[in-house]
This record gives sequence, structure tokens and C-alpha cells, in this order.
Amino acid sequence: MAGLMARTSLIVKAKFSKLLNRAESPTETLDYSYEQMLQQLQNVKRGVADVVTAKKRLEIQTQQIEQNVVKLETQARQAVAAGREDLARQALERKAAAQTQLQGLDGQVQQLGDQQEKLVASQQQLETRIESFRSQKEVIKAQYSAAEAQVKVGEAATGIGRGMEDTGLAIQRAKDKTEELQARASAIDELTATGALEDFTDNRTQLDRELAQISSTNQVDDELAKLKAEVGPGAQPSKQIEPGESEPSKP
Repeated sequence: MAGLMARTSLIVKAKFSKLLNRAESPTETLDYSYEQMLQQLQNVKRGVADVVTAKKRLEIQTQQIEQNVVKLETQARQAVAAGREDLARQALERKAAAQTQLQGLDGQVQQLGDQQEKLVASQQQLETRIESFRSQKEVIKAQYSAAEAQVKVGEAATGIGRGMEDTGLAIQRAKDKTEELQARASAIDELTATGALEDFTDNRTQLDRELAQISSTNQVDDELAKLKAEVGPGAQPSKQIEPGESEPSKP
């Protein structure tokens, strides 16, 4: 059962892949890939902007803490001068805590700076790849369009295209029907001439038609004899002189 399911899955995947291959347009695929790369570039730029923004915030916070350290040190000096050692100690403790916080912020700012440099380098590499892909994409699209047009022209010229197959069959069927009608017309003419076919518009019988034909022939013979009697026999053709014979003397 497992083997049957595996074979069924393989067949379905093969059929689906074949359908996708037919439906896939290389130009559309290239354009979609280019759009995806542009989207990735936008994400990288957004990441760079986020890192820079976070680093700026930490730098501003660092400046504020540094100013606070200076302020606390001044307050500690003032407390010592006033004989308030407790206040001086409190100010120095706050100063130490602020300095510790500054060390942590400096490390975070350095990390964000390194991350920013990597993102900027990635952005530049991606921009270079996108520009190269764009140029290559346009060349491939132009080559594909030219090849596609050449195939269509060749199919139309040679009649091997999908659309031309039906046209060729239609032409052949028309020729066959024309030849069949021509043969039928010739056969009808031949049968009509030999009398094998009767003219259904003629109410006469076959005997009537034959007698009419004999009468027509006799009438033509009678008219021809009458003309001969009226006109007389035709002039006899002159005798040609054979070689070696002399022309007969005139009377």
C-alpha cells in the first residue's frame, strides 16, 4: 500500500510539474524574481535604518549619562568642601553606577556600529547583484522574445504550428470534397451522354426520344439533298501536273 501511494504521489507531482512548466512564462518569472530582489533590498535598507536609529539613541543616552557623571563629580566636590562626607559618598556612588552604565552602552554602540557596517556592505553587494541581474534579465527577455517570434514565423511558414495543423486538414478536406464532386459531375455527364440517365424533366419515353432523333437526322439529310440539287455539284479539283509532264494545250 505504501508503494502504491508513493507511486501515485510521484505521478501527481510529475503531472503538476508538467502543467507548471507549460504555464510558466520565462519573462514573467524573471520579472517576479527581480521584484523579489528589490523587496529584499528594501528590507536590508530598512534594517540599516533601524540599526542607525538604535545607535543614535544609545549615543544620545551616553551623552546624557556622561553629563550626569560630570555633574555628580562636581556635587561630590561641593559636598566634601561643605564637610558633608555622606553626600559626597552618595554622589560618588551614583557616579560609579553611571560609569558602569556608560561602559555597557559603549559596548552596545560598538556592536550596533559593527552591525551597521555589515548591513551597509550587504546592501551594496545586493545592489550590485540586482543591477547585474536587471541587465541580464533584459537581455534574456529580448532573446526569448526573438526566439519565440522566430518559432512562430517558422511554424506559420512551414505549417507545423498547432493552429496551422487544423488549417492544413481543412484544406485537404476541401480538396478531397472538390475532387469527389468533380468526379461525380464527370460521371453524370458521361451517363447522360450515353443515355444511361434519363432527363426527369422530359415527359417523353425512351422510344419517343429515339424516334425524334431519327426524324431529326432524316430532316437534315433531306435538306442537304435539296441544297445539292439547287446548287449543283461542286467544282472538280484541278489535276496537278506531275513532274515530267507537259501542260495540256488550250483549245
